[in-house]
Amino acid sequence: MKIMLSAGEVSGDVHGENIAKAILAMAPATELIGFGGSRMEEAGVRLRQNFADYNVMGVWEVLINIRRLYRLLEDLTAFMREERPDMLVLIDYPDFNWRLARKAKALGIPVFSYIPPSAWAWRKGRAKDCAKIADEFIAIFPHELPVYEAAGAKISFVGNPLVDAVKPELPRQRARKFFQMPEDKTVILLLPGSRKQEIELLLPSMLEGAKKLLAERPDTVFYLPVAESVSRERIEELIAAAGVEVLLTDEKRYSLMAAADAAMATSGTVVMEAALLGLPCVVLYRLSALSAFIGRLVVHVENFSLPNILLNEGFQTELLQEEVTPDNIVREMLKLYPGEEHRREVTEKLKLACQKLGAPGASGRVAQRILNAAREFAAAK
Repeated sequence: MKIMLSAGEVSGDVHGENIAKAILAMAPATELIGFGGSRMEEAGVRLRQNFADYNVMGVWEVLINIRRLYRLLEDLTAFMREERPDMLVLIDYPDFNWRLARKAKALGIPVFSYIPPSAWAWRKGRAKDCAKIADEFIAIFPHELPVYEAAGAKISFVGNPLVDAVKPELPRQRARKFFQMPEDKTVILLLPGSRKQEIELLLPSMLEGAKKLLAERPDTVFYLPVAESVSRERIEELIAAAGVEVLLTDEKRYSLMAAADAAMATSGTVVMEAALLGLPCVVLYRLSALSAFIGRLVVHVENFSLPNILLNEGFQTELLQEEVTPDNIVREMLKLYPGEEHRREVTEKLKLACQKLGAPGASGRVAQRILNAAREFAAAK
């Protein structure tokens, strides 16, 4: 049996790695091929292309890279035609993956969607379009189901894989010693994201906020875990320009997050990871002007960070677009220092939000659904 996986960013690569490992543990003879990153490749997926060469976000950024993305689409379509997989598994990355899904359907290849487009938040009509293409869906949040069920999709929620994946490698005290965190200092993390655009749009404001925060609270130290998909040199340039000391690390990221006291974080998976580790954040999000303009026209949600969405309340501060200023960051970060009442309230809510993610073992359950579906489709040929 041959299964093709397609993931176009770091978080999808992590999900793809977990799924690949689980599939091969259950059915070692399965051949896994596709589009993804180094984690998927190391887990046993034979990659046609690595997403690191194509990772862009935002409407404008996609437009200026459209030719490269279409060449990628055509190459992966040719790959499917050559390899004839028994099933294509989409892992998030909707703008590209659903174009690939249409190509697969035209070739008679069944489609399985893991982490479908966020139709609950915007463009609800996408759920109907997707239901016509994919044969089965699995969501990673329970609030995603109703809009797809209404569209007639076969969709389920079997838990969130982050529950298994997000575990500190070291106990808190050992981690603080490992990272040489002074006992008398408050440790603040800067989590600017894993895309180049996020670094450029958000890290300068984080650094200016850190500089001002240090002036008010000299008992503070800053750390920044560097994602493998971004340029360490560029981060160092921005830190030097800001004139604030930030310690960079690429080791034991979850231990670092569990040992820290609070974070400035770009909205995304990392905010949910932080929640699972009990790390309160000020959540930031900023797009290019054009992408933000279009987003405001089509996206209609009260909250944009995952813990807030799960509880349907804005208990954790979110700063969007023009609200992302150093002064706003400092004001909100001060509320998350140890001993502050707001910090206690936020950490209690984070626990409740994490309970919505379901029981451990989600990746194994997803892998079993994928294998079952692939066998059914193969038998029906």
